[in-house]
Amino acid sequence: MAEINTPAEITANYVAIGVKKAGLKFGKALVLAVLAGAFIALAGVANAAVSIGWMGIPAPVSRLLGALCFPTGLALVILAGAELFTGDTLMVISALEKRITWARMLRLWGIVYAGNFIGSVLVAVFVVYGQTLNLYPDGALAAATVKTAAAKCSLPFQVAFIRGILCNFLVVGAVWIAMSAKDTAGKVLALYLPIMIFVVCGYEHSIANMYFIPAGLLVGVAGGYEQIATLPEALTWWNFLWKNLVPVTLGNIVGGSVFIGAAYWYVYKPETK
Repeated sequence: MAEINTPAEITANYVAIGVKKAGLKFGKALVLAVLAGAFIALAGVANAAVSIGWMGIPAPVSRLLGALCFPTGLALVILAGAELFTGDTLMVISALEKRITWARMLRLWGIVYAGNFIGSVLVAVFVVYGQTLNLYPDGALAAATVKTAAAKCSLPFQVAFIRGILCNFLVVGAVWIAMSAKDTAGKVLALYLPIMIFVVCGYEHSIANMYFIPAGLLVGVAGGYEQIATLPEALTWWNFLWKNLVPVTLGNIVGGSVFIGAAYWYVYKPETK
């Protein structure tokens, strides 16, 4: 018995996985999506807490240490069982095989995207109002959260779109190679490095941003963060939705469904008689 699934076997397996996902009832899909959004958001909290450069650690080192925390989010999604929008862009394989309709795929994407948003924003609310961002006495984590959110809202549309493509090329690549493993340790080790790379490179993940930017916005209205006098001008709900979430989401779809899903389906699509 082979120790791993080959790319051809992964492609064939995902056809059935996509069919199963498309058949999920609304309530179950939504709950699984809320869980996934929460998993990714909490990984984002850990990433931010480690990467702010505390204790005099040089910025490149702290950035790498933060990136080492973030893969935990995808590990939870895959091993605990949850529905993540960026990973579900692979459903294009099942649609191209004509095992599900494009409408069923888009229905699932819509439910999962909404559920991921709910889960991520809920974590942002709990983190901000639970004073987690005051983890360090000098308010460095709260300030870093606001700074990160403002930087994301300041990206030009095309830059956010391209970074979204690169991000999900790596994220879905991580999901893909995790599916090659047949044991828990293999899955975690497989997904770890691609996720770490996307975080170190500063690429844009729509679901992670559903935590990072609302958390920065909420710091401005929550009590207990007096060290944040005013929010940067770029940090608004409109800029979050239009200047970041829209282009990043579109980029994530292209990176996952076209450059991984459609590409591997074309090369390894199951032979039909």
